[in-house]
Amino acid sequence: MKIAFVGGGNMGEAILAAVLREGLSTPESSCVSDISTERREYLAKQYGVAVTEKSQEAVSGKDIVILAIKPQNLAEVMTDLKSRLEPTQLVLSIVAGASIESLSQGLGHDCIVRAMPNTPAQIGYGISAWTATSDVSGEQRAWARDILSATGGEIFFSDEKYLNMVTAVSGSGPAYFFLLAGSLIDAAVSIGLPQKEAEELVSQTMLGSAHLMQKSGKAPAELIQNVASRGGTTERALQVFEEGGFADLVKEAVRSAYQRAGELGS
Repeated sequence: MKIAFVGGGNMGEAILAAVLREGLSTPESSCVSDISTERREYLAKQYGVAVTEKSQEAVSGKDIVILAIKPQNLAEVMTDLKSRLEPTQLVLSIVAGASIESLSQGLGHDCIVRAMPNTPAQIGYGISAWTATSDVSGEQRAWARDILSATGGEIFFSDEKYLNMVTAVSGSGPAYFFLLAGSLIDAAVSIGLPQKEAEELVSQTMLGSAHLMQKSGKAPAELIQNVASRGGTTERALQVFEEGGFADLVKEAVRSAYQRAGELGS
């Protein structure tokens, strides 16, 4: 596959690295456009790919165009690329909140996959949700699935409405996880644990717990019961979370993120 990356930020780099690692493309068949000279020089040296400041130059002759830019830069890029894409070129957008309708109108193009990855893609443990227009062929869907799978897992949704929901859950989810981890580390230090040991304990506990949930096939509620003995320390801590409205606060946060995703796409 010949692939153009419009935007060479962290997520774009994560996908580039995965695509090259899995042999889905080669440095000679890949090109990255980015407005930052420093970023272009880094990507060229690190991955051996062609780089350019101009997105029009990057997409020329490519099978797939991956839009990996910040939402605030999308309008400018779409203006730059409008009517310059071949009808058969696949556009794979990971721009948060950008709807297929806005992408299609802005680019003057209909062959579009919209995807929502998350930051663990940088180490091959991401999860991406995606959808596609009817103009995307079966072969192109397979390309999109292969690219997203290279960074972790992938889930296809036939209805685009789920993408903003995914953005609020798994797209923003790593930040929620890091917030909890940081708070737990701070709490550990506050009761007397050394900082370094607290960080190691929390990191490994969260890593192990995530693997346990994934591999056990058990619901979170059942896994909680396996930890929380009646009258024990865990039950006491869980009571504090419940009294503080933890579950309701999480729901409110996710709803707020979901609302914002809709605003970004309007």
